[in-house]
Amino acid sequence: MTEHQQHYRRPLSFVRRSNRLKPSYQRAWDAALGNELLEVPHGARDTSVAEGFTIDWREEFGRTAPLIVEIGSGSGEAIAHAAASNPETDFIAVEVYRPGAAQLAARIRREGLSNVRVACLDAVEVLDKLLPAGSVDELWIFFPDPWHKAKHRKRRLVQESFVEKAARVLTPTGVWRLATDWSDYAVQMRRVISASASFWNPHLGQRAGDISPLTQVRLGDLDAASLGKETHPLPYEQALDTEGGWAPRFAARVTTDFEQKSVTAGRRTFDLTFLRSAR
Repeated sequence: MTEHQQHYRRPLSFVRRSNRLKPSYQRAWDAALGNELLEVPHGARDTSVAEGFTIDWREEFGRTAPLIVEIGSGSGEAIAHAAASNPETDFIAVEVYRPGAAQLAARIRREGLSNVRVACLDAVEVLDKLLPAGSVDELWIFFPDPWHKAKHRKRRLVQESFVEKAARVLTPTGVWRLATDWSDYAVQMRRVISASASFWNPHLGQRAGDISPLTQVRLGDLDAASLGKETHPLPYEQALDTEGGWAPRFAARVTTDFEQKSVTAGRRTFDLTFLRSAR
């Protein structure tokens, strides 16, 4: 099977409904391309990476430093704040939507951040082709598209196959941090990553029972309520989350406009942290 056929058979975790850049974003894109914004030859899609293309990250950043990769950076509120607060660390922001990538590149340039690069690419392509094994110290995935309809769940990024891709790029002591405001996706993340021998949960058993955010969401059927739908809370015995394993909020994860809207709508945020198991 060719690379072209493989790419089109794999369900993508995104749909680019509109990818046009308004004039100000186009100017930002053009100014940043080859600098803050990585210029990568593409393959079957403009979000894929041409076969054989690689990046030497030490050469790209001009130094050897810890590396953090954020998938789904949006306009960059979280990663720009993290990069400004941690100048000794290098960051790669993966954002598939061109308007968001252009905004982020403009933000990086405006704030004078030399330790961030933006990749407007499919995250799977970045992990498979641009990140060497054991090269990433932390992987962040905050509020990925939940694809909440049952027929669309195959599009979710965090699936069994993705877990091992994440394991490959992380260092032996690497950290994987995740957050979502969709309880069903939170359960899926917890399940598929916990099932992998490549990771372990340092918060195993914590925040279970009545204090679990999952219990609270189920008792109030908050996912449905936040969408304005009729709610049908589960009985207490069925709503009770006895497993737990939820992490405390990652202190370096700033509250973005997206998360604030989620909070205002009455949703709960689920944080998860997994550590790379020793090889």
